[in-house]
Amino acid sequence: MNNAINQQLEVIKRGADELLIEAEMVEKLRLSISSGKPLRVKAGFDPTAPDLHLGHAVLINKLRQFQDLGHQVLFLIGDFTGMIGDPTGKSTTRPPLTAEQVLENAKSYSAQVFKILKPEQTEIVFNSTWLNNLGAAGMIKLAASHTVARMLERDDFSKRYKSNQPIAIHEFLYPLLQGYDSVALRADVELGGTDQKFNLLMGRELQKQAGQSQQCVVTMPLLEGLDGVNKMSKSLGNYIGIAEAPEMIFAKIMSISDELMWRYIELLSFETLATVAKWKADVVAGANPRDIKVSFAQEIVARFHSQDDAAKALADFQTRAKGGVPDEVPQVTINIEGDNIGIAQLLKQAGLVASTSEAFRAIEQGGIKLDGEKVTDKALSLTKGVRVIAQVGKRKFADVTIL
Repeated sequence: MNNAINQQLEVIKRGADELLIEAEMVEKLRLSISSGKPLRVKAGFDPTAPDLHLGHAVLINKLRQFQDLGHQVLFLIGDFTGMIGDPTGKSTTRPPLTAEQVLENAKSYSAQVFKILKPEQTEIVFNSTWLNNLGAAGMIKLAASHTVARMLERDDFSKRYKSNQPIAIHEFLYPLLQGYDSVALRADVELGGTDQKFNLLMGRELQKQAGQSQQCVVTMPLLEGLDGVNKMSKSLGNYIGIAEAPEMIFAKIMSISDELMWRYIELLSFETLATVAKWKADVVAGANPRDIKVSFAQEIVARFHSQDDAAKALADFQTRAKGGVPDEVPQVTINIEGDNIGIAQLLKQAGLVASTSEAFRAIEQGGIKLDGEKVTDKALSLTKGVRVIAQVGKRKFADVTIL
């Protein structure tokens, strides 16, 4: 049995920042193996945005690994707590979501999560199920379980308090409610990012007060975005969405640095540790890191789409890398009032840039082509009736017809 426990521990600890408390996890695994009863492994997601990205996938991958070990996953959508807003890492009070926004985003989460998790070993649960029934008396009792001084031990609360930044009272409720979720679900294990450690440990404390066995906590590193600096975030534009087009996922992965590639592989790849170790040895021996990045990009695309899509994405990337035009280019029709349209306005209306100023910057940097020819004149205009292939950078194309 000890060998089986050690094998499970190796998988659980892979890529993790901390396992609290390992001795308790060993005992939980021992009981699980001897009884044949799977552990209940919880992770909570506030539906603050409609799409999941690879930063979320770090946690979801770890949930899948628990499933591969035979355990049951509780994928918790915080539809109740989402209307409070997680204060973790925030320097200001975050506006709460409406019930309609929460439900719409939750639907998207539910659809995307099974690109990774096994449906038969997953329970999707909503914390409004039990938190709506908590009532005013239950909320007051929960709030009485901790002091303000204890809450101010949280780094983000402490910093805001010391800098005279306002902290709304309802924000103190968030970690208590997240902890109460663990009580309601009788979780054996809870996963979260390193920035969630305070909230995760809150679950242990509330379970102890409720007379339950305390959950173990697994914290996972926060994945850097494409910039290699900031946490992956849709609001920062440095993300890779798991529902994005295969070609876009592939190209974004290929754009990360060789150094950051190993971090992504460690946290997101399902390849064995032995395979990853061989890849690293090959690079030391002179292999091109780009070839490993290609293998990793294909693995990720295949996971969220298909093997066929992964092959097509590679072919598309190779075509673009050679300066060619991909086989499938979106067709755009632009209707103009006069006889001409400026190049910057054309690119904006074609959806290739967000603004005309971005278009002018791209021209200055040599990143704009029309029918394969580089554009250098910011005053260039095109006439009605013209059809061109417009290109911005290496990845954005549009077949534009001007009417």
